[in-house]
Amino acid sequence: MTELSKTGAAVGEPVNGPSDGSTAFLDVRDLKVHFPTDDGLVKSVDGLSFSLEKGKTLCIVGESGSGKSVTSLAVMGLHRLGARGKNVRMSGEIWLDGKELISAEPDEVRRLRGREMAMIFQDPLSAMHPYYTIGSQIVEAYRVHHDVNKKTARKRAIEMLDRVGIPEPGKRVDNYPHEFSGGMRQRAMIAMALSNNHERNIADEPTTALDVTVQAQILDLIRDLQKEFGSAVVLITHDLGVVAEIADDVLVMYGGRCVERGSVDDVFERPQHPYTWGLLGSMPRIDRETSERLIPVKGQPPSLINVPSGCAFHPRCPYADIPKGDVTRTVRPELQPVGSGHFSACHLSAEDRTRIWTEEIAPKL
Repeated sequence: MTELSKTGAAVGEPVNGPSDGSTAFLDVRDLKVHFPTDDGLVKSVDGLSFSLEKGKTLCIVGESGSGKSVTSLAVMGLHRLGARGKNVRMSGEIWLDGKELISAEPDEVRRLRGREMAMIFQDPLSAMHPYYTIGSQIVEAYRVHHDVNKKTARKRAIEMLDRVGIPEPGKRVDNYPHEFSGGMRQRAMIAMALSNNHERNIADEPTTALDVTVQAQILDLIRDLQKEFGSAVVLITHDLGVVAEIADDVLVMYGGRCVERGSVDDVFERPQHPYTWGLLGSMPRIDRETSERLIPVKGQPPSLINVPSGCAFHPRCPYADIPKGDVTRTVRPELQPVGSGHFSACHLSAEDRTRIWTEEIAPKL
């Protein structure tokens, strides 16, 4: 078993205090988000740690139900809104520029949300209110954090719509969400997110349901704005093609936990976890000819109420019986360093991982 720190994270996790001189804009440590239900306790996020530096993009990947969106909503402080928020059990630490958000008062988090951090939601049609114009919603979001009149805020809204590539922004600012195409709505959502904040942005599957040309435009826009403003971006996606295009670092989630984390080169070229191998094997390639069928990850993601004991991935892992004894079914693996800045939570030995990747997995990709 890996030695654990006081926070419960494996040694090698980013658990240093905010005064350690780190350049991290966002530092999440041993985050747990649990939801009590009539059927049992849903452990949506169960001990997650990561950090994000200025100007970098962290992509969080994994199947539906792995805890990606719950993580982003926790960072934004959105789980505790309304009546349902009273039942959410959150622990751990979320540091944002020296401010700890989980223990902070809701009013303080609300002041930070939108100004210090912003979120681009997955479906802008449902995220935006259909009764109000695009411009009025950007104006409202801007005036919440700035003491300006409506005329000044409207000018800002037009500037941001123009910045994200909306044609004739002076006219389109008065359109309703249903009058925009899917790609334009996503651009408007980005404009709203950037109207107050240019430094920390969370994008929850911003290219879902968009055709590939619009998807490429949205990714180019995010990348250009990040380069211009030095933004730190957390991008949640199912699409490994998007990850390869835009990520600096990758965090692979499964069953509410991180199973692998590292640079995009490490995760794509030297992956160390069988689940990551499965994700890569199910991704189509256009850079080489192949007659082989894609290799799906067998089985279904685990129930977050009854997460399998030991390694949560063991019921689907074709290599679960290689480690001696019954360790994969009884002992939960912790993240361990497998390279510089590269971590994996797997009971397979380094020799076995290297052999399997080199001989069995890589030749098929």
